[in-house]
Amino acid sequence: MVAELGHFTLILAALVALVQAVVPMVGAQRNWAGWMALARPAAVLQFLLVGFAFATLVHAFITSDFSLRIVYANSHSAKPFLYKITGVWGNHEGSMMLWVLILSLFGAAVAVSGEALPPRLSARVLSVQAMIGVAFLAFILFTSNPFLRLAEPPLNGRDLNPLLQDPGLAFHPPFLYLGYVGLSVSFSFAIAALIEGRIDAAWARWVRPWALAAWMFLTLGIAMGAWWAYYELGWGGFWFWDPVENASLMPWLIAAALLHSAIVVEKRESLKAWTVLLAILGFAFSLLGTFIVRSGVLTSVHSFASDPSRGVMILAIMGVAVGGALLLFGLRAGAMEARGIFGLVSREGALVLNNILLAVAAFVVFVGTLWPMVAETLIGRVLSVGPPFFNLAFTPFFMLLAIVLPAGAVIAWKRGDAGRAVRAMLPAALLAFAIGALAWAITSDRSALAPVGMALGVWLIAGAAMDLWLKTGRQGLAARLGRLGRLPRSDWGRALGHAGLGVVFVGVAGVLGWQVEDIRTVAPGQSFDLGAYTVTFEGVESTEGTNYLTDMATMTVTRGSRNIAVLHPEKRFYPVAQMPTTEAAIHNGFWADVYLTLGDRQPDGSWAVRSYVKPMALWLWFGALMMAAGGLVSLTDRRLRVAAGAAKRTPAAAVPAQ
Repeated sequence: MVAELGHFTLILAALVALVQAVVPMVGAQRNWAGWMALARPAAVLQFLLVGFAFATLVHAFITSDFSLRIVYANSHSAKPFLYKITGVWGNHEGSMMLWVLILSLFGAAVAVSGEALPPRLSARVLSVQAMIGVAFLAFILFTSNPFLRLAEPPLNGRDLNPLLQDPGLAFHPPFLYLGYVGLSVSFSFAIAALIEGRIDAAWARWVRPWALAAWMFLTLGIAMGAWWAYYELGWGGFWFWDPVENASLMPWLIAAALLHSAIVVEKRESLKAWTVLLAILGFAFSLLGTFIVRSGVLTSVHSFASDPSRGVMILAIMGVAVGGALLLFGLRAGAMEARGIFGLVSREGALVLNNILLAVAAFVVFVGTLWPMVAETLIGRVLSVGPPFFNLAFTPFFMLLAIVLPAGAVIAWKRGDAGRAVRAMLPAALLAFAIGALAWAITSDRSALAPVGMALGVWLIAGAAMDLWLKTGRQGLAARLGRLGRLPRSDWGRALGHAGLGVVFVGVAGVLGWQVEDIRTVAPGQSFDLGAYTVTFEGVESTEGTNYLTDMATMTVTRGSRNIAVLHPEKRFYPVAQMPTTEAAIHNGFWADVYLTLGDRQPDGSWAVRSYVKPMALWLWFGALMMAAGGLVSLTDRRLRVAAGAAKRTPAAAVPAQ
């Protein structure tokens, strides 16, 4: 009965979304105050209804209601409680429920926080947001209903994919979806502004916080996914250029470009058309990611479904949303005339270059991800585009971006002085060069990308610090330190974000330049050298976990006479899913990780062991957290809150509905 109530509530949510999509839009066109005012309570009601439906689905998983097909296919009574909850979104139908829940959450957030928005713009934004909701609620109800019952309920379920039974995967999808779906708000603002025919500095200020929030959540989601791949899959890497990994990277790049271009719109009312286009493309790439994961056109460990009919419907939604948006964009091109002018050497010019590099990088990822599908469809050839292509084609643009960011942040607005900017950043450049030279000296015959990456990382970190310091003026040290603490939070957020990217560069450079890998068979009691460490294989114990069987090794890591850690890599087997997994054991250190995985037992009684030393791997995750923290700090700046600082215009008097 609870599931049926959830199903009924979801239908009600779809009807409310339909009303919200139509009535406020008509009201905005005719300037009917009552019809426009309906948008805000409808958005909140839609969220409450979807939230209740989602809660009933969670209840079904927690109580192991195997009469529901989705619970039977993705849960088991012996599964730990946390994974019963995460099983809700560890499948296609449940993940789409999470998708629409977050979509309605953002709509309600716009409704609650958008009191300062002009009534017509607010009504149109919420109407467009509801149109997206109607499409995806219809998609769920007609093709992906999570409330379907089984005629003969089984005694137990088939369990969740063991690879997804992990704390990292418990939180990775919600954060990633908050980023994906968060870009729908920027899209809705763009469409609403195109319908109104007015894109100005106030519009840019309203869009930026939502784009920043989406980018922040995407950063956290991508970082969690990379961390999961690092310690759960057992191959020792954090990024494989998998199609679904790329599907999250593309909107992240576009969202970063959108954030920077919106600044130019706000400051100079230039780049209007480009900024609106980025808002459209950001959500378009989010829809593309949804299509890739659920269509079956590309094979990935992350894929949820392989039903072509579902893929076709998602493709149709994407075609209507993006195609309609681009058509409207073309029709309204005249309303996006640039007003401000600026020199080539200026903060605006640096932001334009920043946008070009981010957009080209996203295009490279787009081509590399979809080219195998296009080639197979058009010429019948099965091609594989892997890491070598992306490393060669993507890396140069991101390196150029790293060079531009610190210098661009200190160039003056409108017309800058390149020489003055170079002199201001000279200490950061010298430090970066010195660290890069040191890295080159100790890298020996390995890739030159490592010292270059290290230099660029230090350049970003030192450049962010110099950016803050230069804003404190030219007074005494005490006065400058005092002013440093009074700088706007958006300045601190920007510096933290740029420095975080630098820390990621340093982490990648460390792993590329000095990683040690060892693959061997080891008998109990034997020791082997791993770089500067010694690993002693104590033995293997077979035991039982909550819902799995495991062979757990005990391995002691020492460095000289000092004990570093006792690690327990595992080889697990999940009987219900009939699937083995490799559980790496990692000692995380500030300067290096020791990474151990257990392989198969050999006929002579020894065990296969794969071991790594990964210098500065921890810096990757710390840098990602710094970037996300930078976004959060910026969001707390009063000027970046929704509609904060936007000029309040007296709207034309609304008339009551006739």
